[in-house]
Amino acid sequence: MKVTNVELHTVGVKPEQYPKTLLPEVALAGRSNVGKSSFINKMINRKGLARTSQRPGKTQTLNFYMVNEMVMLVDVPGYGFAKVPKKEKEAWGKMIETYIQQREQLKAVVQIIDIRHKPSADDQMMYEWLKHYEMPVILVATKADKIPKGKYEKHLKEIRTCLNKHPDDPLLIFSSETAIGKEQIWNTILKFINEKKSETPE
Repeated sequence: MKVTNVELHTVGVKPEQYPKTLLPEVALAGRSNVGKSSFINKMINRKGLARTSQRPGKTQTLNFYMVNEMVMLVDVPGYGFAKVPKKEKEAWGKMIETYIQQREQLKAVVQIIDIRHKPSADDQMMYEWLKHYEMPVILVATKADKIPKGKYEKHLKEIRTCLNKHPDDPLLIFSSETAIGKEQIWNTILKFINEKKSETPE
């Protein structure tokens, strides 16, 4: 998909602050240091709209990015290694849980995994939690530029096995450095959105 128009539309932490639009939404989840902001910036062709940080856990709100006035990419707080107080982590967890359980516009979650490493316990917990709520998940194995192409399948197999991946959930490779996988991910996002539209009763 060619991105021609993008804006940070809304920032919120509770339902009354969510956008009033009916645009389909796709949430972006991942460990605090997995490169989620870099993923967003590459996907929307903007270098600094999503702020990258050397300090994991910088995102503390739900950030709604409207793309081409047709879909919202929703950046949620990272999980795992953020050096924040326990009460703050619990508040983030509640905020994410409320959004994912209650938001009708949410069509799928992109869960970003570092392809170089076996999925962490937090990665596994997040995936299991999403599947518990029967949420469609698009798994993205990022930082693909950091390993040889010949080792892709070995690492992807480890991710599939470790997460006990559901057969309907795509697993795609990506690199914010080389843009490998970008078009395939956009095509997959649009496919999920269109499938959900067709399932909605008139």
